[in-house]
Amino acid sequence: MIKKWVLKAIVQKTISYLPFAQRINYVFQKYVTQGVQLSDAYFEDRLEHARQHITAWERYAGGAPPRYTLELGTGWYPVVPVALFLYGAEDIRTVDVTLLTDARHIHTTIKKFVACADAGKLESFLHYVPERMKTLRQLAAPGDPPGMEALTRALHIRYVVGDARRLPVDAASVDLIHSNNTFEHIYPEILLDILREFRRVARPGGLQSHFIDLSDHFAHFDPSITIYHFLRFAPAVWKWIDNSVQPLNRLRITDYRRLYREAGIPVTAENLRPGQPELLRNLPVHPVFLQNTPEENAVSHGYFFSKMP
Repeated sequence: MIKKWVLKAIVQKTISYLPFAQRINYVFQKYVTQGVQLSDAYFEDRLEHARQHITAWERYAGGAPPRYTLELGTGWYPVVPVALFLYGAEDIRTVDVTLLTDARHIHTTIKKFVACADAGKLESFLHYVPERMKTLRQLAAPGDPPGMEALTRALHIRYVVGDARRLPVDAASVDLIHSNNTFEHIYPEILLDILREFRRVARPGGLQSHFIDLSDHFAHFDPSITIYHFLRFAPAVWKWIDNSVQPLNRLRITDYRRLYREAGIPVTAENLRPGQPELLRNLPVHPVFLQNTPEENAVSHGYFFSKMP
């Protein structure tokens, strides 16, 4: 019997060769893997990312809420941008190579925030400006929802569709640069250029806060494999398994540290999940990864916080 991860790999590899691949992949994930629903669990996971970014901002940058924020990896539901709106950010930009969201997804996100506030749970994630919560309630009111332009204007959100290596952003202007589960989908030579661009646009004294998932994402769908399963494959083999709609670079924590050094970005603090090194003992890890210790290879997730010089 073919394993689930193999079937998913075959489907996504096939989709990657088709026109409108991202939209087709969205349909596949929505109706087959159910990976793009704004469930309560997913919503609260994103809220936790927002909480981590805001806590790091207050710890390392301090003072008033960031005025100008920039997110890498827009995705379908703008949970973190809306959280930053509630927190008090004034100019909230989010960049991606493809615009995946629309008015319906944004409106769904807004209603989730209102429901979370009504349940008394939102304050455990962030302190918000009351007037801005009133704005969300108005946008979530019954009736025909506002269109994309009206929603983004009310939320102070601007979508930037394009290459993050060449941002339409002034140098030394952005207070907070952040991302969630995005770096692992970018190949290292491109990621290095993006980090250098972030170095250019970041305001001195500002903050970068990035959450990275270093696990094999096929394991999220197929429990028969571990989160380290992809470490067994040679680079040439992985190239055939990998796909362009949801690529995985397989970088380990040591690789990210190296890219930060090369980009001239300090790592002020790390918040890492050590993972389970014991799972690597019976896994035939490919020699390309053996330059790292088992503990380094085992790091499964982590935040990098960088106060900009």
